[in-house]
Amino acid sequence: MTYKVAGLFGGVGGIELGFEQAGFKSIWANEIDDKAAITYQLNHEHPLAVKSINDVANNEVPDHDVLVGGFPCQAFSIAGYRKGFEDERGNVFFEVV
Repeated sequence: MTYKVAGLFGGVGGIELGFEQAGFKSIWANEIDDKAAITYQLNHEHPLAVKSINDVANNEVPDHDVLVGGFPCQAFSIAGYRKGFEDERGNVFFEVV
């Protein structure tokens, strides 16, 4: 059986690429950044929703076995302001939950 992977906060597609190399099949992803999405689409053939996770409806995400995501870390990183959940980028986690 080949497990189907859906990806959130896809970036340039590194997480999905790793899963594909491990024998999984990536079937869908989302990414908000237009420039990252260009690279993502060069690395993958499956559909990519280029928009905020806040704008992705539940019925847009196809049936999948594994949900992966590279959540934005700027709100928590020591390289940033470390505002955590007070930074809007730190709250996108709750959209998934």
